[in-house]
Amino acid sequence: MSPGIWKWADRLGDVPSEQSRFTLGEGNTPLVPSRRIGPALGLTNLFFKLESSNPTGSYKDRFAVAAVSHLLDRGIANCLATSSGNTGAALAAACAVAGIPLHLAIVEPAPDDKLRQMLAYGAKLSRLRGFGLDPEASATIFAGLRRLSQQPAWALEVSAYAISPDGMRGVETIAHELDEQLGSRIAHVFLPAGGGGLCLAVARGFDHCQGSPAIHCVQPEGNNTIAGVLREGGIHGRRADPCTTTISGLQVPNVLDATEVIAACRASGGNGHLVTDAAIYELQQRLAREEGIFSEPAGAVALAGALQAAAHGEIDRDARIVCVVSGGGFKDGASLARMADVAEVPLVEFAEFEKSLF
Repeated sequence: MSPGIWKWADRLGDVPSEQSRFTLGEGNTPLVPSRRIGPALGLTNLFFKLESSNPTGSYKDRFAVAAVSHLLDRGIANCLATSSGNTGAALAAACAVAGIPLHLAIVEPAPDDKLRQMLAYGAKLSRLRGFGLDPEASATIFAGLRRLSQQPAWALEVSAYAISPDGMRGVETIAHELDEQLGSRIAHVFLPAGGGGLCLAVARGFDHCQGSPAIHCVQPEGNNTIAGVLREGGIHGRRADPCTTTISGLQVPNVLDATEVIAACRASGGNGHLVTDAAIYELQQRLAREEGIFSEPAGAVALAGALQAAAHGEIDRDARIVCVVSGGGFKDGASLARMADVAEVPLVEFAEFEKSLF
């Protein structure tokens, strides 16, 4: 069986007992060079880390396996969690393996395709009004979830160090793999951010590696809780009031790991980058059509930040640049409809098909 994230157990701090560890086959994701987008813009060493190839389709499998293995080790009988999609799917799969019931509080704008994936694994879902859109409603819901999780044999899992540090250490393995794949030759790593946990995990992961790249936080303009503050020289994250981005998975208006993310990115030499939803959707399509990479919109955010930084002369075009593709394209049907706007594939005779070729 694949060791998954436990390949790096000696770097993950307080790990669960071997009897409690399991794997979905997460990790060991490909790092592939850009064949068209990078070279066309003079970015000679642009790479994509395909976290979309994880078992449930996103990097959150690393989080879920670490988190749920710790729950097993502690004898937790019920898992309570929040999600806009990817965390819920990953936790649902991991809890299914562990035999732990999962109760999910879902953000209001979560795509139906992501909800179906969670339901397929057997999770119990409730979509909460205002959650993920309104900061006040989101803060109230978080407080309520924390209260509920204080019951005996219950635990709250949210993909943020502020709430679930055990799970987030599993995400640090992205850095360990990148270090193994390219080593100290990596100059920049660009990452999408909602609450910022992914950025912080990769930054902390590189603390245990030979390489020390600049870690860049990229956010949609409509959820500017971290990137703008980092760019402006600030210290503390700020709420997005309201959150207006349509990019699923990055609709996190409240400050979670923001302050720590800002400090870690700045210490690494990285910066914050704000990109438009329109640019993200365009690059989601370009990734598919020019690189053969099937990404959800959030998975194209890192590339949008890298291209913007290059256009503004903020990074050396010959430097080795890694963009993390955080999740796969099947997770967001609405974005697929936008990318492949065909009402119906026509049914034709072969002769008509042949004629259309020439």
